[in-house]
Amino acid sequence: MSQEFFHEGELVAVLTAQPLDRFLDYKATEGGCHLGAFVEVPLGPRKVLGVVWGPGKGDFDYKKVRSVIRVLDVAPMRDEMRQFLTRAADYTLTPLHAMLRLATRAPGLGDAPSMRKVYRLGDQEPDRVTTARTKVLEVLRDYGGLSFTLKELADMAGVGSSVVKGLVKLGAVAEVDAPRDMPYPMLDPDYGGKELSPDQAAGADALRADLRSDKYGTTLLKGVTGSGKTEVYLEAVAECLRMGRQALVLLPEIALSGEFINRVEARFGMKPAEWHSGVTMTERRRCWRMVGQGDAQLIVGARSALFLPFQNLGLIVVDEEHDTSYKQEDGVLYNARDMTVLRAAINGAQVVLASATPSLESWANADQGKYKRLELKSRYGPAIMPKMSAIDMRVEDLPGGKWVSPALRQAIAQRIEKGEQSLVFLNRRGYAPITLCRACGHQIGCDHCDARMVEHRFLKRLMCHQCGETKPMPNVCPHCEAEDKLSAVGPGVERMGEEITDLFPDARVAVLSSDLYGSARAMKAHIEEIAQGGTDIIIGTQLVAKGHNFPKLTLVGVIDADLGLQGSDLRAAERTFQLMRQVAGRAGRAETPGEALLQTYQPEHGVIRAILAGDEEAFWSAEAHERKDAGVPPYGRMAGIILSGTTAEEVFDLGNAMARQDGPLRRIGAQVFGPAPAPIARVRGRHRVRLLVKAEKSAPLQQALAQWAGQFKLRGELRMAIDIDPQSFY
Repeated sequence: MSQEFFHEGELVAVLTAQPLDRFLDYKATEGGCHLGAFVEVPLGPRKVLGVVWGPGKGDFDYKKVRSVIRVLDVAPMRDEMRQFLTRAADYTLTPLHAMLRLATRAPGLGDAPSMRKVYRLGDQEPDRVTTARTKVLEVLRDYGGLSFTLKELADMAGVGSSVVKGLVKLGAVAEVDAPRDMPYPMLDPDYGGKELSPDQAAGADALRADLRSDKYGTTLLKGVTGSGKTEVYLEAVAECLRMGRQALVLLPEIALSGEFINRVEARFGMKPAEWHSGVTMTERRRCWRMVGQGDAQLIVGARSALFLPFQNLGLIVVDEEHDTSYKQEDGVLYNARDMTVLRAAINGAQVVLASATPSLESWANADQGKYKRLELKSRYGPAIMPKMSAIDMRVEDLPGGKWVSPALRQAIAQRIEKGEQSLVFLNRRGYAPITLCRACGHQIGCDHCDARMVEHRFLKRLMCHQCGETKPMPNVCPHCEAEDKLSAVGPGVERMGEEITDLFPDARVAVLSSDLYGSARAMKAHIEEIAQGGTDIIIGTQLVAKGHNFPKLTLVGVIDADLGLQGSDLRAAERTFQLMRQVAGRAGRAETPGEALLQTYQPEHGVIRAILAGDEEAFWSAEAHERKDAGVPPYGRMAGIILSGTTAEEVFDLGNAMARQDGPLRRIGAQVFGPAPAPIARVRGRHRVRLLVKAEKSAPLQQALAQWAGQFKLRGELRMAIDIDPQSFY
């Protein structure tokens, strides 16, 4: 049995988040420290954060060992969290210190608790009762004596802060100092449940039964868009809360959180804890601490919320589980959907993977019986699935430089007449993907990447979508110096905005794209305004395909349904199918039937035909058959090796050496392809070369990769990243 407590002076092994490949020995501080304690330790001249991982090795002079400075006033890291970080590090071939950094991404963990003023019910009655005062007192009574900040209380009562301050002077409201990191209000699992359809009720019952088993299990909750998957898994969340366990709901996009938080509040009477880049640093610290203390019951967050220090995790929901944004593509390369299953297995928790168009990985696991499968076959209430049809662009009469076909234009005009909303979908940010000189043919590229710069006319700048570099829009060609010859080629959503405004000058048009907002809050506010009917025509990128509910939206027009079918990505067909089905699913989610029109130059393409037919099982079966024959995921294993450096020659030399010395991989029957220049061969001034490793499903790939990569010492500016189960190949 491992040692749980270390007395003063005993040696402890501390893992820090610093880039060191080993544990460091320290002496336990005065009062001792527990296994898993978060500590501050000296490292050279600095003080750094660490976690007590076990007993120290003691393999050098005890007198030279320094002491732990102090134990932080936060809940120790639990054994299952240390197991999760260790196993996730082994799976992704990531150094353990980098995994710890993911698990400690909250500012000021070592700071003393700061205080703030909070307001609760006082012991006096006000001498004069007004409507505004009554509202404040009713809120405080309704919430059973809970404390609120001044802004929270004033907002909930719908009054100005001066009303609350006036009640403080009268003693009717008490103003007290309280720690800033307060527990979250308790959620009521029986507060606002909706009446469920028979389909939904059966699904909710099955999930509740799984939770009560207190064992690990994963369920694929598949349902057409608008079928009410959210209500079903919120019933599972309610059961988890009744059992006194914590629940986590992962969302693929911060922009979704506003609408979702409102739904949670309507269901449980209070807002949950939030964890994503859109919340303040103060809120992040509060969330991290309260999760560790068990004072946050439900957390709604982005993929990194998986690394919060849960005390008693019972349920993880991955909403839109097929979404590619669950894969982190920089720093630690991990897929949050797969890590969710690992975390739940260690914690004895349940996982719900929810999607209208599951990833082939999840579909295959359900098909093989590894996951349970629940299906919602019809839309909730009076809503029905949209009618889907293709517009054959080969027979449409469309002038050059225009992209909205006459058929789509007519359909939009009909919706405007009826007071309904239309969505024009194009998965390209910016104004135009290429800026071309008509005199010499030069395409303006990024100075630091081998990528074309995209014109963003709203910003009056060119932007590189790889490194984020921007530059003003030039008047002169940087290659031949010809004036006024630069031309925008191809459409982005901003250019679609111009074309739609020209076609419908009296319509209210909104362009929805993630780079058009200064903050996540601004984006959320705009989406809420659109949902309330403040726009006639929405023009959007894939941001709009994810979970938004626009009740008045009855038409979806896809400008370029063929866009995702090009290229060599093994998941191209799957992603196009998912995206088109998701976008089409935005239409007709209320009483009025919806319609989806796909503009395509390849109406006979197998993927386009499958989208229109709506025969998802046939599509997945055919796709699975192709992948199985090719021995690629989910029926084989893959790893991407990305080498980068400041000179192309040096990077290629390393790649060639790795391809030649592939003994550890050959021993497990794996193949190495490459080296080859990455599709975008230079990013941020660094040249990039890729190798691809392919192995059988049962092969011990990580072990072989570690041996193979360990043969090579990276000198100077050379870097190597190993991507297990790569999702993109750029």
